[in-house]
Amino acid sequence: MNRPDTHGHARQGFLLGAAAYGLWGVLPIYFKALRAIDSVDIVAHRIVWSIPVLAGLLSFTNGWSEVREALRNRRAVIMLTITALLIGVNWLLYVYAVNSGHILAGSLGYYLNPLANVLLGRVILKERLHWLQWAAVALAAAGISALAIGALGQLWISLTLCVSFATYGLLRKIAPVDAVAGLAIETGILFPLAAGWLIWDLAAGNAIFGNSTMDIVLIAGAGLVTAIPLLLFTAAAKRLRYSTLGMLQFLAPLCSSCLPS
Repeated sequence: MNRPDTHGHARQGFLLGAAAYGLWGVLPIYFKALRAIDSVDIVAHRIVWSIPVLAGLLSFTNGWSEVREALRNRRAVIMLTITALLIGVNWLLYVYAVNSGHILAGSLGYYLNPLANVLLGRVILKERLHWLQWAAVALAAAGISALAIGALGQLWISLTLCVSFATYGLLRKIAPVDAVAGLAIETGILFPLAAGWLIWDLAAGNAIFGNSTMDIVLIAGAGLVTAIPLLLFTAAAKRLRYSTLGMLQFLAPLCSSCLPS
C-alpha cells in the first residue's frame, strides 16, 4: 500500500522539475541579449542580484526562521557550503567552455548529467528502475557516446560539469533545509566572491553594467531568472526520485535546440 500523498508529491515534483528544465532550456535567449557583457561578469551578477530576490521571498513566506534553523545545523551548513562551491564551479566552467570555443564539450556535460543522476539514484539512494527505464537509459547513453567522440580532447570539461551538477542536485535533495532557505544560504556564501569580482572589474574600468539602459534592466533581472529555476529544481528534487529527475533533464537541451540560432 502506498504511503499517503506519495503520488501527489510525485506529480508536484514532476511539474516542478519540468518547469525548471523548461526555463533552463529557454534561458539562452535571455543571456544572449547580454552578449555585450563579459560572461564572468554575468555569472557574478546572477549571484549578486539573486540576494534581493531571495530576501524578498524569505520575507514573504516568513522563511527567515528556516535560515536561522539551518545555520544552527552544522550538517546543513557543511552541505550548503559544498553545494554553493559546486554550483559556482559549474557556472564558471560552463562560461570557460563557451568562451574558449568548447561549446560541444560544455553541452555534452549536461547531456551526461541525467545518466549521472540515474547512477547516483541507484547507488547512493538505492532507487530501483523498471527494465523499460533501463532500456531508455541505455539508448540515451548510446546517443551520448556518439557525441562524446567529437569532444574527447576536452572530456574533462564535460565530466566536471556533469559531476558538479549531479552532485549538487543529490546533496540538495538530502540536505535538511527547504529550497528557498537553502538557496539563500548558498547565495550568501558566494556573494562576497561575486561582489568582490564586480568591484575589482569596475575599478579596472570595465563596463560591468553594459552599454545601455536595456542591459541594466536585464542585469537586474538576472536574479529572478537565476533563482526561480534553481528553486523549482530543488523543490522537485525533494519530491521526485533522483533518477526520474535526471531523465527530465533531457527537456532542457530539447528546448534549447528549438531556439533560433
